[in-house]
Order: sequence, then structure tokens, then C-alpha cells
Amino acid sequence: MKFSADTKINDLLNAYPFLEDFLASYESKFEMLRNKMTRATIGRIATVRTAAGIANIDLDALVAAIAAEIARHTGAFPEIGESTAPAQTRESRLAALKEVISDLHAGGDLEAARQKFAAAVEDVEATEIAAMEEELIRGGLPVSEVQRLCDVHVGAFREALDGHAELQAPPGHPVDTYMAANKVISTLANRLGEIARQVSGSGNAAAALSSAIGILDGLAGLENHYQRKENQLFPLLERYKVMGPSQVMWGVHDQIRAAMKKVRAAAVAGDAATFAADAPALARDIVEMIYKEEKILFPMAMQTFTDDEWAEVRHGEDELGYVLATPAAPFPAKRHVAAPAQVRLSGLAGLMTGDIDMEQLNLILCNLPVDVSFVDEADTVRFYSEGPDRIFPRSPAVIGRKVQFCHPPKSLNVVQDILDSFRAGRQSVAEFWLQLGPRFIHIRYFALRDKAGTYRGCLEVSQDVTGIRALQGERRLLEWKS
Repeated sequence: MKFSADTKINDLLNAYPFLEDFLASYESKFEMLRNKMTRATIGRIATVRTAAGIANIDLDALVAAIAAEIARHTGAFPEIGESTAPAQTRESRLAALKEVISDLHAGGDLEAARQKFAAAVEDVEATEIAAMEEELIRGGLPVSEVQRLCDVHVGAFREALDGHAELQAPPGHPVDTYMAANKVISTLANRLGEIARQVSGSGNAAAALSSAIGILDGLAGLENHYQRKENQLFPLLERYKVMGPSQVMWGVHDQIRAAMKKVRAAAVAGDAATFAADAPALARDIVEMIYKEEKILFPMAMQTFTDDEWAEVRHGEDELGYVLATPAAPFPAKRHVAAPAQVRLSGLAGLMTGDIDMEQLNLILCNLPVDVSFVDEADTVRFYSEGPDRIFPRSPAVIGRKVQFCHPPKSLNVVQDILDSFRAGRQSVAEFWLQLGPRFIHIRYFALRDKAGTYRGCLEVSQDVTGIRALQGERRLLEWKS
């Protein structure tokens, strides 16, 4: 096989599988090529030149070393094409991306930013850009600033992304359900944009605003769509050590949520000016999110997650429920159903008082009039209760996840402050209350410490106290609700 600095890493590894071990030993940063996700994404687009830039090593030396290893295994030196351009270092790419963010922060031109962005990342695949975005976050750049790259990122790669084959997933697969929902979302978002144009060009906007309320009611299903991503897809990405992209996308989710609230309030209040000004941007952002999902997020996930992991996603999403589109079929098509356990435990050893078994303990926890979650001393989510009327959505994917990643980026500083204060012994309780539609929610966090005073974790207790707040007088006699 003839190869050069422009040969794709994936092509090299397919032709010479032994190069995987060689590259990993040649440069520690190439160890990532053993990762299934990296091979399926970055490896398909990144060239030898790109790899040299990522590792910040000499391109010609890398090409010569690869050729020598091929000769050692095959007995013949491969033909090497000429290098046509110097490699960019990872440091130079990161510096260029920071410059793009700085320009945008200062109000710079978006198209100029896209051109500079494209030049900075030239032959790097979208997933590697996501990895660099994550590196910027870890380097201290706020997630909100890195979000500025998101639209530039997609815009610069739109032509290449548009050339990718249409995404296909079997009926019942989570991605198939997401895409079915996206068709509904796209129709509603486009209709919202049309209504916004009607409002801005009409002297009597009352009828149009009334129609907009119905459209926005339909788009309220976005909350379920985004929650399933946040609670199911993002935790799995974290298992593959990919945190930055999910943080950035979660931040965009929150921007859309806030815009939805503002636009709906304007429609309800009959504020045509605010609605006409903000609704078009909301519609565009919703459609752009669909594009990012179907061209970047979902293909990356499908190339990465195993069938068992997708079954896990489907199970968790079934628990969260569906609003905009329901699964078209079971997934996997045939599920193994374990026989019900026949063993009933006697008393649980170690309880402070009483004698109950595991079934009874689960019944108690699942019927408490509060939501309970437990985070251990390492900030790992270990447990949540499954009451009949949960206040906040949870799914099994949250178990084993760092609690910091279970909250939107804008809330991270508050979460971290609570945990740090509990761990240091400065505080033992934190509480909040908020209005969720007609419901008044009381949320409390309790530091858990053992007899020696050592911090062992945090207990979150959330309760809908709407009815409690409305109580007056006394009730001393039994009264059943009819």
C-alpha cells in the first residue's frame, strides 16, 4: 500500500493492523486509537499529518517510523508519497479556536469566524473538534464561551456533513425514535417561524399569537426529548470519557428552554413586538439542534455504543416516557426476560432499628411522598427512589455517574459549592424552593456523616408541597377522598 502524510489513519490500520500497537507505543497520545469510539470517528477522517499535529511530533519522523514498522512486519518498505504541507500542532489549533471565541465574544463577524475556524481545523473530523472543545473547558474556559463554537463548528462543516449518508436505525432503536420526534419538532418549529413572520407583518396579530400558543404547547415536548438525551445519551458518552460535547449541548438545551419560556409568555400576553423579535431565533435554534443531533451526535453514538448499551438506553427512556414520538417496535426485537427471583430475604442485617427485608425496604422507599437521591463521598450517584409521582426525571443511566454531570452547566457552581461545603464540614443542610408551573417544590440537601464525623455523602430530598402550603385550620377526624 502506498501511503503519505495525507493517508487516513483508519485506512492505515485496516491495511496494517499491527500499527495500532506500534503507534500506541511510539507516542502515548496515540493510545486513544485503541478506543472503539476514536477509531470509529476520528480515525476515519484524521490523516497521518493530523495525528502528528495532535501529538505535537515531527511529521516526517512519524512517516519514516511507520514505514520502517511496515517493512519490519512485511519484509518490504512501502512507497511513500511526498508531504505537501506542514502539520499543525494541537497547541496551534487550540490557540486558533480561542482566538475565534475571543472574536465572537467581541462581536466579530460570524462568517469570518467560520473561515478562521475552518482554516484552524482543516482536516480534523467533527469529533476531534469536540475533543478540543472539551480540552478548552478543562483548561478553564467557561462552557458558555465554548458554546460560541458550536454554531461555527457546524457551519464550517455543513458541506461535508451534508454529504454523509442519511442516518438509518432499526424500528424501536432509540435513534429511530429521536428522528421520528425530530420530524414533529421540525414541522412545529417551521410553523412557529411562519407565524412570527405573520405577526411582524400584520396589523392585527391576535389570531396569529393565538395559533402560536398552540404551536408552543406542542413544542413543550422538547423538554422530554432533551431530558432523554441528558439522562441517557450523555451518561453513556461519559463512559467513553467524552464530557465536553454533552456539556456544551446541554447548555444549548437550556438556552432553548429559556427562549421557549420567553416567547410563550409574549404570545400569552399578546406582546406582538417581543414575539416577532424572539420567535424566529427560537425556531432557527430548534432546527439547528436537530441538525447537530442527526449529523454529529447520533452518528457518533451509533458508531460507538454496543447493542447492549443501546438496549440500556431504550430501557431508561421507556422509564422516562415519550411525548413527541413513541418507539415503533420493541428493541432489541427479542429480549431475554430473567425468571423472577424466588428468594425472599429475612431481616436486613445492620439496620439501626426494626427487622425488614429488601422487598419491604423497596416498598417503603418507592412510596415515600418525596423524591430521594443519594450521592456518595466520591460525588457518585448511587441511588434514587422511584415514587409514583416523580418531581424530576431520573433513569438508571444516572447510577454510577458523577453528580456534577447530572446538572446543566449553569448550575454546576452551585452543586460544587454545596458538596465542597458539606465535605469541609462548613455546612450540613442546603435548601431551595421554586415554582414549577402550578406546583411549589421544596428541595433540601443533607450532608451524611458517620459516627466519627467523616463525610459519607449527600442526600437530596425533593417534595411537592403545594397542598401542604394550602392547608388551613385543623383536621382531627378521618376523611377519605371520594
